[in-house]
Amino acid sequence: MANEKAVHLNEKSFDEVIPQNKVALVDFWASWCGPCRMVGPVIEQLADQYNGKALIGKVNVDEESELAMRYQVMSIPTVILFRNGKEIAREVGVMPKDKYASLLEANL
Repeated sequence: MANEKAVHLNEKSFDEVIPQNKVALVDFWASWCGPCRMVGPVIEQLADQYNGKALIGKVNVDEESELAMRYQVMSIPTVILFRNGKEIAREVGVMPKDKYASLLEANL
């Protein structure tokens, strides 16, 4: 996917950019996870829609297991909403785009 807009985060970049953004929505996923592949395009649409308003990020739990453990991500996909660097909401499993969008809208 050459047109990806979501920011792929590792532990270092996560710790740098999440606190710098008022609102950040982060998708914890893995390439082998079928439901994650369903959420992926939705996350990309949100990244496009909220470009300049909120950070939309992705964390590959296979590559960044420390982050997954830090946020106690037990099932994927898990999408976590951060406000000023603090977790304020979490959705586990596949959700419709509107669900994630309403979380973002309520916190912008």
